Amino acid sequence: MKLRLLPVLVSLLVTTAVLFGGLFVYRSEAMEKPLLNIVQGTEGVERAEMDISSNKISLRLELAPQASLREIMQHIRTEGAHKIGNRALDVVVTNDTPAELDKWWSGALFEVAQAMETKQYAKIPEALNARAAQLEGLQVATEMDDDNVYIRLTKDGRSKFVILPRTPARLGVWPNE
Repeated sequence: MKLRLLPVLVSLLVTTAVLFGGLFVYRSEAMEKPLLNIVQGTEGVERAEMDISSNKISLRLELAPQASLREIMQHIRTEGAHKIGNRALDVVVTNDTPAELDKWWSGALFEVAQAMETKQYAKIPEALNARAAQLEGLQVATEMDDDNVYIRLTKDGRSKFVILPRTPARLGVWPNE
């Protein structure tokens, strides 16, 4: 029995194309598109881009200035739970932030970092609101859930959104568990 090289190579190429094409279509139509529709349909989301890998979903969001990032994250997690599965959800807000908000935030960052490190989350709104008088017209909103602390700084209709991940306290009797 003599195998001809050309038909074997052609069938190998066609099989590979069908398998990887099917995987691409499945990932796009059954995974990415429905989850992206959930994200884009969330109140406060103006634009969204997504990359899905086997263990991580990366979202890049552009939000309305008065959006509640905590509510957006909660909606995405509950409505998209069946699509997210056990993947990590990595969210980056890409709003165009004014330079004065970035400068103000870098000045407030030390107090916020200290409160995060010591897990004294109630000090974050106190510190930010105390510093808000330094920048006329600045509005500060802070929210928290089980996973993150969300901060929204708004001035002149433009906002800066910050997501600070919380690390849950470990439960146990001994400090080295």
